[in-house]
Amino acid sequence: MLSSRQFVTRPALTAVLAASLVFLTACSSSSGRPKPAELQPVVALVGVKPAWSAQIGALDFSAEAQVTGSVVTVASSRGQVSALDVSSGRELWRADAKGELSAGVGGDGQQAAVVTTENELVVLAAGRELWRQKLSAQVFTAPLVAGGRVFVLAADRSVQAFDGQTGRKLWSQQRPGEALVLQQPGVLMAVRDTLVVGLSSRLTGLNPSNGSIRWEAPLATPRGTNDVERLVDLVGRVSRVDDSVCARAFQAAIGCVQTNRGTVSWSKPSNGYVGVHGDAATVFSTEADGRLVAWRRADGERLWSSDRLQYRRLTAPLLLGRSIAIGDDAGFVHLLSREDGSLLNRLSTDGSPIVVAPVLADGVLIVVTRKGGVFAFRPE
Repeated sequence: MLSSRQFVTRPALTAVLAASLVFLTACSSSSGRPKPAELQPVVALVGVKPAWSAQIGALDFSAEAQVTGSVVTVASSRGQVSALDVSSGRELWRADAKGELSAGVGGDGQQAAVVTTENELVVLAAGRELWRQKLSAQVFTAPLVAGGRVFVLAADRSVQAFDGQTGRKLWSQQRPGEALVLQQPGVLMAVRDTLVVGLSSRLTGLNPSNGSIRWEAPLATPRGTNDVERLVDLVGRVSRVDDSVCARAFQAAIGCVQTNRGTVSWSKPSNGYVGVHGDAATVFSTEADGRLVAWRRADGERLWSSDRLQYRRLTAPLLLGRSIAIGDDAGFVHLLSREDGSLLNRLSTDGSPIVVAPVLADGVLIVVTRKGGVFAFRPE
């Protein structure tokens, strides 16, 4: 089931029918949620040891963990931003963004960036605030810090660039779109010399120097009779291999784009709301009903599907060697075989939902829970 917290209306730039609220209310009902699949007994076929744990404070927004070398940077809903040493969990620095957060963390190892619910972009370095800039719209995607600039994808589907040292606004680009946007991270990344952004159903390549559009590649076509059904925003995470970027269009499709040409390699129907991951051979996705699906990267052929974690409200997957790591809403991290989705191991955290999709940092698997627990595991 979808929650009304997953959607927001765009600012007054786009008219929104009042009837949308009716659809949102209907989607937020959880009375008919199917019973989650029972968990199989654990036979550890892949060795994993707990490495360390830390506490950053509760999270009630769709946060992202920023990995740079041997440092992982995470943030709590109340604006506490922490950089942790991956090998030990030692806190390297902590800063207060002085406000509740709606997006973060982005960074490049020198600077970290978050956005508050008051629409302030806050840039930090080594635990101190460098600058903050007021934005004109809400933000749910972690800022991208790259090339001495900070890039922001806002809920009005605008993309803005700021000077990384001063906060001076460099340019802004805005594209039209549907009336609703998702209240969760979208797609904002650098691929060689192109800024690649998810704008509605399109993966779009921008010139990072001035914001001009180089190409647009549609991964899905909005359908349906109301704003919720027509919503097909691209969501993070994505799977990148060289110039190939594969992404999910919310509740509509999964596809891959060649970013050097801006062409769609393939797009296949798929109903889900979190991102994908993979390698040069395979792309993996978790569907809205909790099924895990493997797609052949070359042409999008479905290789296999597993319902072992059906209806368990899963995170986006992380490909980890021969395993796929996925978190669920009971605080478990499941390690499944990349070959057929069979169970290889299961890891426990604090019993609250995994809200930051698993990341790999310097050989260490890291997840973050709703209670603010940061848990690190070291594969053997």
